[in-house]
Amino acid sequence: MRLRLHRFRHLNGGDSPRTAATQAKSTLVAASFCIFLAQLDFFALNLALPKIASELRTSPSSLQWVISAYMLSLAAFLVPGGRLGDILGRKRVLISGVAIFGLGSLGGALAPNAEVLIAFRILQGIGSGIIFPLTIAITSNAFPRGKVIRAIGYVYGIGAVAKALGPPFGGGITELVVWRVVLLVNVPLSVLAIAVVAFGVRESRDPTTPRSVDLPGLALVASGIAMVTLAVDIADSWRPVATVGVAVAGLLALAAFVWREQVARYALVKLDLFRNRPYVIMTLMGAVANIALTIGVFTSAIYLQQGENYSPFISGLILLAASAASGVAGPISGRLGEHVDIPSAITATTVLGGIGLFLVSLGGGFASYLPGLALFGFGYTVGFSMTNMGTQTVVARDRVGEASGVNLATVIGIGGIGVAAAGTLIDVGTQNAELTRVIERILRWVAASTIFASGFLLWLHRRS
Repeated sequence: MRLRLHRFRHLNGGDSPRTAATQAKSTLVAASFCIFLAQLDFFALNLALPKIASELRTSPSSLQWVISAYMLSLAAFLVPGGRLGDILGRKRVLISGVAIFGLGSLGGALAPNAEVLIAFRILQGIGSGIIFPLTIAITSNAFPRGKVIRAIGYVYGIGAVAKALGPPFGGGITELVVWRVVLLVNVPLSVLAIAVVAFGVRESRDPTTPRSVDLPGLALVASGIAMVTLAVDIADSWRPVATVGVAVAGLLALAAFVWREQVARYALVKLDLFRNRPYVIMTLMGAVANIALTIGVFTSAIYLQQGENYSPFISGLILLAASAASGVAGPISGRLGEHVDIPSAITATTVLGGIGLFLVSLGGGFASYLPGLALFGFGYTVGFSMTNMGTQTVVARDRVGEASGVNLATVIGIGGIGVAAAGTLIDVGTQNAELTRVIERILRWVAASTIFASGFLLWLHRRS
C-alpha cells in the first residue's frame, strides 16, 4: 500500500516564494546542526566507555547506563518535547533543549564518579529529547509536503556526518587527551547551535493545542520506561522475585499512563494516533532497526577494545566503516523515500543490516568485520531514517511535533532497553565464556531477530 500524502497548507502567509525558500534553507541548516550535535555525542562517547570505566573503577558493561540512561531520558522527553514545541513555540523550546544539552555535557565532563556522570547524562538526554522531535517539526513546517521527505533526509544526512566523525573523534580524544573532552566539546557547539537556531528559524506552533502539559502522564510514562529497563539491567544481580516486581511495577505504570491519557483533559498523547495503522507499523519497524543499530555500536566498541585489544583510536577508525555508511544513508533515504513504498524499503534495508551484523559476528578479522560494519551501518540507518520520514507523511500537519515525539520515543526507548539487555547478557555470558564469543552470539541473535520482526511487520502492513 502506498502512503498517502496529506495536502500541504502553506504556513508562510504572504511571503514571496523566494523568501519562503530562503527561510526553508536556513531552517534546514539549523535543524541539521542540532542533529549533528546530538549524534556526535552519542557515537563519540561509545568509544570512551572502557577508559571511563577504568578511571571511575567500574566495568564497561556496567557503564552501559552512560548510554542507556541517556537514551531512556531522551525517550521519556521526546513526547513532551514535541508537545511543548507545539504549545509554546518550536523555536523557543528547541533553543531551551540545546541549552539543557550543553549544561548536561558540562556537568558530565566534570563528573567525579560514575553516579554523577550518569545523572548528567540523564540531563543531556532530556535536552536531546527536546531537540530531536523539534528539528523534525521545524523542517516539516518549513517545506511543502512534496519536499518534506527529501528535506528530512538531508537533515539526517548532514547530521549523520557526526556518525562518521564520532568514533574516530571519540577514540582519538580518549587516547590522546582525556575522555572528558569528548563531552566538553559539546559546550561551545551548543552555544553555536543556539545562535544558528535563533537567527535561522521562524517561530511556529499549533494554535489549536491547549497550553497545558499532562504532568501526571509524563511522570507515569517516564517511570514506567525506567523501571522496565532497570528490571532488564538487574536481572543477573537481583533475586528473581525483586526483578519481576520491578518489571511488573513498570508495566503497571505504563498501563496507568494509557488510562490517564484517556481521561486527562489535556492528554500528553492523543491515543487516536495509535489507530493510524501505517504510523504504528512504521514506528515499530524503526524500533527494530534502531535496537539493532544501538546494540551493534555498543557491543562493537567493547568487542574491539576489550576482546581484540585495539586502542580507542584504532577502534574508532574500524567503526568508521559503520558510521560513514550511516552518514551516507541519510540523504539516500530522503531521495529513496520519494519513489518507493516506505515500509517495503525499511524491511529490505533492515534485512541488509542483519546480513551485515551477521558478518560482524563471524569474528574473521577485517575481511568480515569491515564489510559487515558498513552493511549494518547503512542498512539499519536507512530503516531508522525512513521511519521518521514516513510517519510524517501519514499524520495531519498540525500534529507533526506530537507524532515525531511519539515515534522517536518508541524507537529510541526500545533502543535504550536493548542496550541495557545487551549489557546484562555480556555480564552473564562472560561468567562462562570468552567476551568475544558472547558478543558474537548476541550479534547473531539480534541479526536474525530483526530480519524476522521486520518481515512480519511488512506482512501486517500489506494485510491492512
